[in-house]
Amino acid sequence: MPPSYANCTLAHRVSYGETDAMGVVYYAEYIHYFERARGELCRSRGYPYSRMEEAGYMLPVREAQCRYYSPARYDDLIKIHVQIDEIRKASIVFSYKIYDEADEKLLCTGMTHHAFVNKSGRPVAVPENIREIFSQAE
Repeated sequence: MPPSYANCTLAHRVSYGETDAMGVVYYAEYIHYFERARGELCRSRGYPYSRMEEAGYMLPVREAQCRYYSPARYDDLIKIHVQIDEIRKASIVFSYKIYDEADEKLLCTGMTHHAFVNKSGRPVAVPENIREIFSQAE
């Protein structure tokens, strides 16, 4: 059985500045939503991204994908679900699902694949303590 990794949900109220001329959330904002949820996931595990940087690690994005199904609009409350799908030797894969307030309408799905590098930008193995922090088992 594959390991189970951490997940969390972040609620977000769409601001006017996040919308385009058509009154819907501008497509690139969803990548920002992914980032916010990813940060919340790290904080929820007691290991915020700032702590990773202090420890000498960075997680640059290697790949990002987003598939849109239904638009969000100004003042909508959306829920951003994030989970870690895989921790590889020197990278981490996150997946995302964004729903409406009631968790009934899927607005988009996505993923980001992050390299695990040191401050010099050289790939390094994901440390065991970070693997443990982001595993589902407490």
